[in-house]
Amino acid sequence: MTDLAALDAAPNPAAKPERSIYVTSPDMKRRNAAEARFRAYGLVAIVLSLTMLAIMLFTIFRDGTSAFFQAKLSFPVELSEQVLDPKGNRDPAELRKVTTIGYSKVLVAALMAELERKGVDLADLTDKQVAELISKDAPGGLRAMVLADPSLIGTTIDATVLTGGRIDGYLKGRVTMESAKLDSNIMPEQLELADRLRDVGTLSTGWNWGFFTNPDASDQRPEAAGLGVALIGSAYLMFLVALMCLPVGIAASIYLEEFAPKNRWTDAIEVNISNLAAVPSIVFGILGLAIFINFAGFPQSSSLVGALVISLMTLPTIIIATRASIRAVPPSIRDAALGVGASKMQTVFHHVLPLAMPGILTGTILGLASALGETAPLLLIGMVAFVDNYPGAPIDGVLDPATALPVQVYSWASRSDPAFIERSNGAIIVLLAFLVVMNVAAILLRRRFERRW
Repeated sequence: MTDLAALDAAPNPAAKPERSIYVTSPDMKRRNAAEARFRAYGLVAIVLSLTMLAIMLFTIFRDGTSAFFQAKLSFPVELSEQVLDPKGNRDPAELRKVTTIGYSKVLVAALMAELERKGVDLADLTDKQVAELISKDAPGGLRAMVLADPSLIGTTIDATVLTGGRIDGYLKGRVTMESAKLDSNIMPEQLELADRLRDVGTLSTGWNWGFFTNPDASDQRPEAAGLGVALIGSAYLMFLVALMCLPVGIAASIYLEEFAPKNRWTDAIEVNISNLAAVPSIVFGILGLAIFINFAGFPQSSSLVGALVISLMTLPTIIIATRASIRAVPPSIRDAALGVGASKMQTVFHHVLPLAMPGILTGTILGLASALGETAPLLLIGMVAFVDNYPGAPIDGVLDPATALPVQVYSWASRSDPAFIERSNGAIIVLLAFLVVMNVAAILLRRRFERRW
């Protein structure tokens, strides 16, 4: 054997020992363990997030679904001519002089007559205490009915009126006999009378359409509070925001992405758009208060001012989403169109935009859905004010005082009466339903306009 052969045959102490790929090395075990831990962390994070979401939704639906039902009293009411129209001339001016106090007497007398007719035991309750079972909103509703149709005076009608908030809460389980002993607004004897009224069919619980149609109510009659003004205000708000944001946002995106020269000015614009998207919403509220109300003199708490503020906040989001959708269209589409003789304008509007439309629609709808839930900027411009009158029809209606769904939720949640807390949870359910509808619409539109290339 030669020296060279012996050198080749000699083992190299510096060389690493050969390992089989079928044997797991310690390094591989550590990597596998780290990967398993990472997967476990991710699974725990997802389960924890879904658990918190489920708890939140369960709490909201548990406390808010009862707002869609309302306790009501049904009994015949004699509209006494001696009380409502003593002169008997049916003069509208004379009829308006009869206040809700007179109509309250009519309702109480009719309820007492109904209790006597059905043999319901009053258990030593006075007429005033029995009258407290009727909502303080009922006389006003009966008065409006009579003023709209004076021919009802002198007749007997089958009336259905709201009960007081404590009676309504008792039927829903929110008020108990034990809590009534500590509550100055209700007595256990009144709750027992409510049980007897329910047994004879005078008191019942039904679907509460007034929750969607009534305006807000005072602290003395929470059972009459509704979302009517908030729904109209939110509709005006979203319509104006879409009208302001869509043309400007899409046009600005097309120009910046397809036509604008790449220089320091466009770079500055792009940076500022990204910065505006990250500005806290309350800053836009301060801006709207200073410019649109204090400087421009627009009416406070109007849908127009709210839409202007929300538009400033939503516009950067729509621009960013639209630009991302346009940028996602392959450059080969543009090159092919330009190669067959299409102009830049034709390339953008005939080829790029149709392909980017699903992303544009999705980003726009999601931006509007996010704007629908904004509260802080609307609080600063006065939309948290108590509004019990419906805004007028378009176009003048956008200048009338209004509120929005998230602001109404905040307003009710800040009140002490438990009935308002119930209604705030019900309003959250309505708001979530709107957001779900808008998200489903975004998905459907994306699938409807989606094109493959």
